[in-house]
Amino acid sequence: MSERDRMLAGELYRPDDPELTSARTRARRLCRAYDEVPEDEPARRREILEALFGTLGGGAFLEPPFRCDYGVHIHAGDGLYMNFGCVLLDCNRIDIGHRVLFGPGVHIYAATHPLDAALRSSGRELARPVRIGDDVWLGGGAIVLPGVTIGDRVVVGAGSVVTKDVPPGWVVAGNPARLVKRTE
Repeated sequence: MSERDRMLAGELYRPDDPELTSARTRARRLCRAYDEVPEDEPARRREILEALFGTLGGGAFLEPPFRCDYGVHIHAGDGLYMNFGCVLLDCNRIDIGHRVLFGPGVHIYAATHPLDAALRSSGRELARPVRIGDDVWLGGGAIVLPGVTIGDRVVVGAGSVVTKDVPPGWVVAGNPARLVKRTE
């Protein structure tokens, strides 16, 4: 099993593996290229995002700067909007539904580390998938942790840290994010 396969299976893996290092370098180059394309060249921006993301629906718009680890593990539906400074650590799959809005500085972390200090000091890492449903709004500065699923029609308050799954149709806020009220 390759280190990439281990990573995507949620098993301990070595991030210094040459294949993974090369893939991260590729993603960083594409992110920098995207950031440098002027607003009046939307076709060029789309071309770069299609090369970077695993899948990308229609009408996506990302305000630069944008950063990710691999890009190819990000799968986004139609109508994605990301404001300035979003970061997606896609060491595992990140699925983003249709019509999802990211405020500025939103971070999505599929990457994590072992809790055991000895295991952590070995240099091996872990990753868990993140899933975001349709019609979700992530307020500015929100952070979504590894393994979290956010249901459809959820609003995540600015600055919140989402540590657990959120059922469809809720507003959550705080650190850790807690259910505040229904959206419907």
